Amino acid sequence: MRFSPEPPAPTRPAPATAVLLCNLGTPDAPTAAAVRRYLAQFLSDPRVVEIPKLLWWLILHGIILRVRPAKSAAKYATVWMPEGSPLKVWTQKQARLLAGYLGERGHRVQVAFAMRYGTPAIGRELDALKAAGATRILVLPMYPQYCAATTASVNDAIYQWAQRVRALPELRFVNRYHDDPAYIAALAKRVSDHWMSHGRPDKLVMSFHGMPRRTRDLGDPYHGECLETGRLLAQRLDLKDDQWVVTFQSRFGKAEWLQPYTEPTLVGLAKQGVRRVDVMCPGFTADCLETLEEIAQEARDAFLEAGGAEFNYIPCLNDQHEWIAALSAIAIRHMQGWPA
Repeated sequence: MRFSPEPPAPTRPAPATAVLLCNLGTPDAPTAAAVRRYLAQFLSDPRVVEIPKLLWWLILHGIILRVRPAKSAAKYATVWMPEGSPLKVWTQKQARLLAGYLGERGHRVQVAFAMRYGTPAIGRELDALKAAGATRILVLPMYPQYCAATTASVNDAIYQWAQRVRALPELRFVNRYHDDPAYIAALAKRVSDHWMSHGRPDKLVMSFHGMPRRTRDLGDPYHGECLETGRLLAQRLDLKDDQWVVTFQSRFGKAEWLQPYTEPTLVGLAKQGVRRVDVMCPGFTADCLETLEEIAQEARDAFLEAGGAEFNYIPCLNDQHEWIAALSAIAIRHMQGWPA
């Protein structure tokens, strides 16, 4: 074990407390080469794919990384923003806004963001925070619902970084906020604002990222926390049981995943005579490929082709005031006892 030398003390006093927002990740460009690098890191994480290592290595490098990068790159190109990947653009803006909101509430803290896969890497950002004088760091994953494949994987990256650090900062972790009242209120405000401008749909579809059913059977709480978020949001919006549904998207492979599946549900609704649906993704705090392409493009086309008349995608929380205020409240709650 080799420990990294400690950085020199900052030349200027800096906040000793820091918040690190952590999101999933994104390729650096909408190209096959960049997507291949990103997928190789993402899909090599045993938290993400729980298949025997040798078998999965053969599948990943023999098939997936040969076929999928070009297809995924074409999809990324349809949602890429002038500033870069939507997920990175929004997460960076959230970090900047959070620093301001915390400052207004009297908390002098550094706020940075990192990606579990891709750049900026978690280890690099932790090194930078330490070099700037941070001795207390709150790790705040941008996943409201706990899942081993996301939340726990962020914690893994933190622990791996810590193994080579000589003088560790105090570390705290936020594991979940799926039922946080301010988070639910922010989601409800996003929906109600949309309805004020566009009217109400026949059905509100809340689409969460899917996971293999096996993870639920083994005790992962993700499925239950998604259902609880959906229930609380429907309650906040005063919806009847037949006016909303929770679904799961982004299936991969042949194994059974959490159900009901998003796109087949939308097709079924259209064939049942449902004319208009509004779809939102409460588990994503920033718009990304899975929301802007998979839902707003692919799922929309499937619903309309099956006979639906109107499909509206409700954007993620992104830089919404109520969401950044909720995020600041969550951070403050978890920083209790640390000097402001």
